[in-house]
Amino acid sequence: MTGGLTSARWTHVALPTGDLDKAIDFYTSLTPLVVLERFKDADGESVWLSNDGQVETPFVLVLVSFNKDKGGQLGLLHPFAHIGIEVPERADVDAVAERARELGSLHWEPRDMPDPVGYICALKDPDGNVIEISHNQKVFETVRAKWGGRS
Repeated sequence: MTGGLTSARWTHVALPTGDLDKAIDFYTSLTPLVVLERFKDADGESVWLSNDGQVETPFVLVLVSFNKDKGGQLGLLHPFAHIGIEVPERADVDAVAERARELGSLHWEPRDMPDPVGYICALKDPDGNVIEISHNQKVFETVRAKWGGRS
């Protein structure tokens, strides 16, 4: 692993939230994301979420709660726009859907879709953003296969 950034990279997606703690609870309980860093200043607070130990290709979901917007529902990703998270097993989609159903956060019931979509469900975060959980979509696998031999 090299020390610093050597070329331009896609590093994060940032979303506003009206309730940062509620959003953190949602993402850390229903997705594989964990809190990496948390920040606070005079305008509000933010958190960086990422896959635990994601060092080789860091990518972060930034949630930002501005003081002026606290308490609002600030979702931007809907009705179809979404963040995609791929899971290794079909049963993982069903397990996340069941937990989300219990929490009132299930947006799309699990379903098989034509290639390249795979088996999916979707959740709604506390701000109304859509989070797709997929199996067999092969995004991870396709990128690795196409670009894995590069040095």
